[in-house]
Amino acid sequence: MAAYILFEVFIINYRPVLIEGCLEASYPSSTTMLVMCAMPTAIMQFHTRIKTGWLRKAFNYVMLAFTAFMVIGRLVSGVHWFTDIIGGALLSAGLVMLYYSVCSLQGENLS
Repeated sequence: MAAYILFEVFIINYRPVLIEGCLEASYPSSTTMLVMCAMPTAIMQFHTRIKTGWLRKAFNYVMLAFTAFMVIGRLVSGVHWFTDIIGGALLSAGLVMLYYSVCSLQGENLS
């Protein structure tokens, strides 16, 4: 939430298309950031909760496919620049690593 607000206040670039006739902040892609934060953390959590190997793998593939679909969809839709997608991915990677580190410090086995 803080990253979203930060980049709404300090606008780096605008969308390549007008939304209802207005320019909107575009960097980083909040959809990319959200999906690339939520899906990896869900995979980590379900890895500890799903004990059946094939079910865990199936769940991982579905989550990864959904993530790829969402990220590629944002790029193909034309509402974001490629740099917006990369920025969202890098920011979410940092947040996921922070999440993993905090969970590891608390003794959770996420791997």
